[in-house]
Amino acid sequence: MMTNTNEIADGVFRFSTCVPDVTPDGFTFNQFLIKAEEPLLFHTGPRAMFRLVSDAVSRVVPVERLRWITFGHVEADECGSMNLWLAAAPGSEVAHGSVGVMVSLNDLADRPPRMLEDSEIIDLGGKRVRHIDTPHVPHGWEARVLFEETTRTLFCGDLFTHTGDGPALTAEDIVGPAEKAEELFHASCLSPNSGSTIRKLAALSPKTLALMHGSSFNGDADRALRDLADHYDRWLREASRIG
Repeated sequence: MMTNTNEIADGVFRFSTCVPDVTPDGFTFNQFLIKAEEPLLFHTGPRAMFRLVSDAVSRVVPVERLRWITFGHVEADECGSMNLWLAAAPGSEVAHGSVGVMVSLNDLADRPPRMLEDSEIIDLGGKRVRHIDTPHVPHGWEARVLFEETTRTLFCGDLFTHTGDGPALTAEDIVGPAEKAEELFHASCLSPNSGSTIRKLAALSPKTLALMHGSSFNGDADRALRDLADHYDRWLREASRIG
């Protein structure tokens, strides 16, 4: 395996590692770096990928300069190597929402994490990130996303997950492939709030959607989010009828 690096927005770098045997088309695991006075990493990757990813990050900024270590929810591909990053960057802190910190990260992180309130902003120096709670969207009580305000990049976590090893950035449809991946994995948590939570993200008017699994997106992001919300509403209706 190898980790590819691409700048998908001004000062926003995507590190992508494709694992060929997860699905017949392969499956990418992506991390993102916001290059600023206080560099921020979104997703750590699993422990087994730490060397690949940290080597790639070090070619953009020295790993020891990382200030913030963040991720969408508590899962191995999102935060499995969290403590390895904390050790490699002595001045760094994990930052997450209150539920993630209280339920998991106070125990799991080797240094005390920073607890963020919903809509709290971290000024990185040249970039600003807003923490947004999205409980159970797409899964996990502690789920959240980050929105970088200067580039209008939405770090979506597992939203829009799709298979394959496509381009780093695309304007092609990502909703259809996400629907197919949901049919394959059944990974989303369906609730009455799923669609409305995603529509609130559309109201941010992002320019770029940074995806954990699959190509990032720079097409009509508002529409993609609204279409995905419609799909979630439909999945919930169908599941209710089956039940």
